[in-house]
Amino acid sequence: MHAGIIITSGDPATVADLAALAEAHGWDGVFTWDGVAIGDMDVYDPWVVMAAMAMRTSRVRLGAIVTPPSRRRPWKLAREAMTVDRLSGGRLVLPVGLGAIDDGGFGNVGEPTGARERAELLDESLAILDGLWSGAPFGFDGAHYRFAPMTFHPTPVQRPRIPIWVVGAWPSERSMARAARWDGLVIQGSTALGLGGEVTADHLREAVAWTSVRRTAEGRTGPYEVIAQGVTPADPEAARAIVEPWADAGATWWVEA
Repeated sequence: MHAGIIITSGDPATVADLAALAEAHGWDGVFTWDGVAIGDMDVYDPWVVMAAMAMRTSRVRLGAIVTPPSRRRPWKLAREAMTVDRLSGGRLVLPVGLGAIDDGGFGNVGEPTGARERAELLDESLAILDGLWSGAPFGFDGAHYRFAPMTFHPTPVQRPRIPIWVVGAWPSERSMARAARWDGLVIQGSTALGLGGEVTADHLREAVAWTSVRRTAEGRTGPYEVIAQGVTPADPEAARAIVEPWADAGATWWVEA
């Protein structure tokens, strides 16, 4: 199992310093987050932050947990992600989801807030990212986005694309099917689980089994990551006791959140 950490505070220079420190102490991934206006929190652009992190590290995976493509132009997101992937030497991952609408960067500025529309925008955005990153002429004709063929150069370092990790809300079949189509599952619980959608290691085991069957049925092959998140204490043995059930259930990443 890989170990990652989300750095949730600090200006870009401080976060870059902490990313370098995390890499030196053996972490496998260092992540930031993607927000616009949440209460009175200090918020920085995740792509600038990740660029700073890329310049101070050489080994760890980088990403923002999570980016909501529904409020970003997908061709701009394609450029931003490709640039950070190039800057980092091919270490970027792109975790995506619908986004939390308590961020003022949604309804307060007129971005879509309905779950169905945000899901449609997410699906179209991922198809566009995949097409533009190919380096071949690519056009699109969807319900929300339409454009004539254009060619994006250069391509990302990673081929066939930058890995896309998708939030899957277990046991929602629609949400899980979306996650199964791409390169990783960021497990969350749907409200069908009760307790505000709290997900357990047993739920993850069920989700991993479901995803494996789905990917096999669709003929999808290649590496697939399963990302669990939580909080552990500084005591190594106590932390191990929390994380091990998730590893046994099929998680390939534990992200300290």
